[in-house]
Amino acid sequence: MAAFVIAIINVTDPEGYEVYKELVPASLAKYGGRYLARGGRSEVLEGESDAERLVLLEFESFDQAKEWWDSPEYEAAKPHRRKNSNSTIMLVEGLS
Repeated sequence: MAAFVIAIINVTDPEGYEVYKELVPASLAKYGGRYLARGGRSEVLEGESDAERLVLLEFESFDQAKEWWDSPEYEAAKPHRRKNSNSTIMLVEGLS
């Protein structure tokens, strides 16, 4: 059953955030993840959001997504995201 990582991000230092953006794709590929959306155009249709950047990732399973999240490759990228942005990140299991 597929799983999705949803990231709602407000970048505070675009230059510093670039390092994070460079590190993540290789970690995703190694753990079978793929981008479905990566900071493209978005619009709030109802409610309120101050999100500047939305990212949607897909994995084959919840466990595979957790393996990526806890991996040494992604652990190396996390400090660059945390230092240069504010974010909310969720893992959601898809429908069977």
